[in-house]
Amino acid sequence: MFKKITLFLVVCTLVSSCQEKQKTEEISPTLILISKANIVDVQTGEIKTGQNIFIDSGRIKQINATAIEDISKYKTVINAEGKYIIPGMTEMHAHIPQPPTSKERLEDVLFLYLANGVTTIRGMLGHPDHLVLRGQVQRGEVLGPRIFTSSPSLNGNSVKTVEEATEKVTAYKKEGYDFLKIHPGIQRNVFDQVVKTANEVGIPFAGHVPVDVGIRHALKSKYATIDHVDGFLEGLVPESENVDPTANGFFGYNFTPLADTSKIDELVQLSKDNKVWIVPTQSLFERWFSPVNVDSLLAEPEMKYMPKSTLENWRRVKIQSLESSDFNTAQWEQFDAIRKNLIKKLQDNGHGVLLGSDAPQLFNVPGFSIQHEMQGMAAAGMKPLEILQSATINPATFFDMESTFGEIKEGIDADLVLLSKNPMDDLKNYTDVSGVMVRGTWLSNIDIEERLKEIAENAAKN
Repeated sequence: MFKKITLFLVVCTLVSSCQEKQKTEEISPTLILISKANIVDVQTGEIKTGQNIFIDSGRIKQINATAIEDISKYKTVINAEGKYIIPGMTEMHAHIPQPPTSKERLEDVLFLYLANGVTTIRGMLGHPDHLVLRGQVQRGEVLGPRIFTSSPSLNGNSVKTVEEATEKVTAYKKEGYDFLKIHPGIQRNVFDQVVKTANEVGIPFAGHVPVDVGIRHALKSKYATIDHVDGFLEGLVPESENVDPTANGFFGYNFTPLADTSKIDELVQLSKDNKVWIVPTQSLFERWFSPVNVDSLLAEPEMKYMPKSTLENWRRVKIQSLESSDFNTAQWEQFDAIRKNLIKKLQDNGHGVLLGSDAPQLFNVPGFSIQHEMQGMAAAGMKPLEILQSATINPATFFDMESTFGEIKEGIDADLVLLSKNPMDDLKNYTDVSGVMVRGTWLSNIDIEERLKEIAENAAKN
């Protein structure tokens, strides 16, 4: 009798053990496996080899290097052996088309970002439709990168009085915009009211530095970001020069010969003290306002994704802007050197740099333009890891969303880019995209190429 009882207990234990084992091995029918990947750690630049990434419901559930015996249990298996995974990147100075842009063209633009590994964008000229689009993307109704959107422009024409400043800032906060967009022309007393009201209602502000405000007052006012390195060059001009501040030209270009670069460290320290991030958009200055031949830019492969009418406008504006600014190559080279010096020091000793290329602006095609921006950052002296961080963990830190995106780690959204080669070895390796995942939706390189072909065909019609 004792033996029978013992045997019964043993059998029960075995059955229970088998059931528990089966339970732990149960795989969700929606589970995605990325196998044998080389993960780039954006904190250190180190490569974690042979990693398996388990994704479900749009989030990274687990990461390990355990051998997978049976891959048939997974809905999707992505073989990443020999390839490299980085977090989805963020374009911190993007532009989202506004009405009357067609729904088709809007979705084309959003895909251009995704095709290049950009899974989050910060739209820098907001419109009420962008609030709707932000929600549609978040709910998965429209395929696109995560969206943060600015308010409509606050500029010298839209806010002329302190009363207008109070009214519009309060309204934009209530309407749900993520931040305020500052444009040129705002008078200092009105700007100060914008800042006061923004602080009271709890909405950050970012963008340009109005001439009447000046870079030092702007930094002390604690912008969330200053974009284009705006206002810094003007801030290098000694007061003894007694210049007309409105004669600064294109982002201070006219004042280039007067700039005292020994003043850079002071401005960098102010940016650090006031925790102001910088979005350089250096590619804009190396492509639009530069001596680069317009036809060579228009001949670049990515231009086929832009409507013909847009390309014709870009050509016209570039030629006119250079002709109307007394542009000369020698002064531009000095201007460019000062900008690169600023970018390098703002990275090394300031609060930090965020990747942003200002697309789609002149000759900056959405998504593709970040490759040019990265090259500009490198030319300024930023290191490969610093450039990667400017597009990943830095934006996540900026938005206080490190637990949502910016790294490859368990528990966060499955926003990632599969690259054929190690991006730490060469910036050109960012162009060799094998696939992109945006919140768990996988886009293979085949999917991407097919969709890009369709976008090019659509652009050719317009």
